[in-house]
Amino acid sequence: MAESSLKQKTAKGLFWGGISSGMQQLLSASFGIYFARILSPDDYGLVAMLAIFLGIAGVIVYNGLSVALTNKADANQEDYNAVFWATLFLGISIYVLLFFGAPLIAEFYKAPELTALSRVLFLVFPFHALGVVSYTVMFKKLMTKQQAMIDIIAMLISLSTGLFLALKGYAYWALVIQSLIQIALTTVLKFIIAPWKPTLTINFAPLKQMFSFSIKLFFTGIFTQITTNIFSVLLGKFYNETQVGYYSQGQKWTVMGSQFIGGMIMYVTQPVLVQVNEDPERQTNVLRKLIRFGAFLSFPLMLGLAFVGKEFILITIGEKWLPAIPFLQLFCIWSAFGFLWTLYTNLIFTKGHSNLYMYGMLITGLLQLIAIICLYPLGILPMIAGYVFACFTGLIIWQYYVHKLTGLRLKDVLKDILPYLGVTLFCFGIAWLLTKNIRNLYWLFAGKIVIVGLLYLFIMKISNSVIFKECMEFMRKNKKTGIKE
Repeated sequence: MAESSLKQKTAKGLFWGGISSGMQQLLSASFGIYFARILSPDDYGLVAMLAIFLGIAGVIVYNGLSVALTNKADANQEDYNAVFWATLFLGISIYVLLFFGAPLIAEFYKAPELTALSRVLFLVFPFHALGVVSYTVMFKKLMTKQQAMIDIIAMLISLSTGLFLALKGYAYWALVIQSLIQIALTTVLKFIIAPWKPTLTINFAPLKQMFSFSIKLFFTGIFTQITTNIFSVLLGKFYNETQVGYYSQGQKWTVMGSQFIGGMIMYVTQPVLVQVNEDPERQTNVLRKLIRFGAFLSFPLMLGLAFVGKEFILITIGEKWLPAIPFLQLFCIWSAFGFLWTLYTNLIFTKGHSNLYMYGMLITGLLQLIAIICLYPLGILPMIAGYVFACFTGLIIWQYYVHKLTGLRLKDVLKDILPYLGVTLFCFGIAWLLTKNIRNLYWLFAGKIVIVGLLYLFIMKISNSVIFKECMEFMRKNKKTGIKE
């Protein structure tokens, strides 16, 4: 009975996670096309230059406490209250610091516009801080339907506002205001709907129990943000806004695709794995099923985006963005396997081994920095290729840690994912052969997608794929009864 209940909760979580991530990426893509056609690479480049500051300050706001709260099965009002007030004070303090540091950021990049731009954009930190605990409570309770509705509503309103401003000629300000409205709305709605509210009693003593776990995540997060956003810094410092814009645009479309899979999985992975933490064999079985589900979706979607990358860029955002295509394709190759990173790190969190997470991220980050430094003289693309290679190396590190914690072997993982990878590549080969003589851009784009999609699903069906059958069964069952929370 418990197995059935957990399976149903996981299925519903994946469903609503998929609805949320899918709708958000669909909205981002639809509006992003118009943004990219209206705005210039310079506009995107200016905002991208602030990515590393947003990332580092965001880590300080989240500081690992939300993960520690999720892991704590007996968390009470005092625990939630302590995290809420500590995080809110941090968020406000960070904003004040960055507000006065904005001229230094502008001077570093030799871009005076960044002073005012950053002072407005960095308002996301107090809002983020206000919603950290509300999000954690909803996350722990698997309130995926409510989270999905909030995220979609906030994104729709913010993107509509941003597009209106872009059409009115506000350039990069449209991107900044859109981001700020989205964060503010998401935070306020989750704060209202979450079944927990803070009290004015401020007691930070409960933080001591979470400190050892969260401090490792905190420092690891800082280092990770530095390595992740080093490209934006290097390109902004040594090249120009245009180059940063091309890089940002290529990465942006990849992130949209990967967030659909990653967002769906993130909605359920940690809380579900925590529920079966006392039964290692069952937990490993749950993890393997999530691995197969991730492979079933990620390979055709992310590698498929790389497969149609040129046609996609030309049709959607235009010829001026052609230099973004190699960035898009390189990041897609890594993102196709990125779901494993999400699953592995969440398992490590549920086991309480934030030290292993710290070691893994530090090793991967150092490899990324070495690759960037060594390949920098060769140009932007070799740097990104080296960065992606370091990411794959990091995945091997996570596999080693997961094997030590659960006994899950690499050959078991390969057994789970290689069939989906093989089928995906086979479908690409057939699609390429059937469409190679098509000259019309739109027919070529549509032909590749339709052939790969139909052939992939057909092979899944005739091969009796368990994941495919369970997905179809779940959809048929809930089409009649409705998806209920």
